[in-house]
Amino acid sequence: MTGEPHVRPRDGVAVRASGIVVVRGGRDVLDGVDANVLPGRILAVTGPSGAGKTTLLWVLAGLLQPDGGSVEPRDRSSHAAVVFQGYGLLPMLTAAENVELPLQLHGVVRAEARTQAQDCLARAGLADVPERLVEELSGGQRQRVAVARALAVAPALLVADEPTAELDADTAAVVFRALRAEADAGAAVVLATHDDELAAQCDATVHLVDGRVQP
Repeated sequence: MTGEPHVRPRDGVAVRASGIVVVRGGRDVLDGVDANVLPGRILAVTGPSGAGKTTLLWVLAGLLQPDGGSVEPRDRSSHAAVVFQGYGLLPMLTAAENVELPLQLHGVVRAEARTQAQDCLARAGLADVPERLVEELSGGQRQRVAVARALAVAPALLVADEPTAELDADTAAVVFRALRAEADAGAAVVLATHDDELAAQCDATVHLVDGRVQP
């Protein structure tokens, strides 16, 4: 296995959100939410379906501007990698090509991008699928390819929406170890999850109910 695939220095970014309000269709999807994501730590966002977890992740990643409240730093999206719930993969590319793409966009030459992509796929428990087309993979495998793609750019902020939702316990543990390794290397990691056992392994938790933080 190769060394860590860093394309930028491992300097995590602290994201501090205060009083976040997001309104959709006349309803407060988020209502006065505070959340801090710190370098070297994993924040779990929990709560029932429709509680606002994904919306909060998008705000923290800098992909959605809130209607109220503040988030610092303002330029966090340039430091972030996101694992979307729908994966966001290109189905006609191979698993390795999907992971290589952001590396090449960061200026990594093709041969090195291939090596780093294979390393990241192995870290996500997918050492045997790099040349398979994404459309040939199972849902759980696609989910892990999306995680590997986020790992590849060594982000300062890693945001993952239900990254273990389609995985069995053993495979979920592999993915969580990879996320923990990112935090240990200096990244700030935030993930949304319905898995109470996974949330218990994180360093802090924000529990949402109807868009508000609950104990």
